[in-house]
Amino acid sequence: MREANSKIVASSELRQLVTELKAAGKRVVFANGCFDTLHVGHVRYLQGAKEQGDLLIVGVNGDESVRRLKGAGRPILDERARAQLVGALRCVDHVVLFREANVERLLEELLPDVHAKGTDYTAASVPERAVADRLGIAVAIVGDPKDHSTREFLKSIRKDAHD
Repeated sequence: MREANSKIVASSELRQLVTELKAAGKRVVFANGCFDTLHVGHVRYLQGAKEQGDLLIVGVNGDESVRRLKGAGRPILDERARAQLVGALRCVDHVVLFREANVERLLEELLPDVHAKGTDYTAASVPERAVADRLGIAVAIVGDPKDHSTREFLKSIRKDAHD
């Protein structure tokens, strides 16, 4: 269920929307990430994803998923805050939270035209590559070089706090 004035949408609602948009000839792009402390690399990644189509849906990892991927002390911001920040970006049309370690289930459910990943991946290293290939979903590597990371950003903050 969608919150009033929010881009955060349940995957079941998005499935119907994607079906309608694709029937109307629109190209749907899906991107995903943790987005724990949003930074310029995230923004450039999502802008690059949006350039791949007409509608951008962004999957945001739930809190437990971030903890499994990033370790103790993460996420910094809870899943609702991270989803709202991502949704505030002009290039993002909809946001969906997910609990799994990867987005294979969402790709199967939503069937976007494009699965966009950041430049820290290659076409061959995308975790969901086999599922995307099986479903006929194009994989696009987008954004600027991986010169930005939340981990390094947090290290910088911690260092400055101790100086």
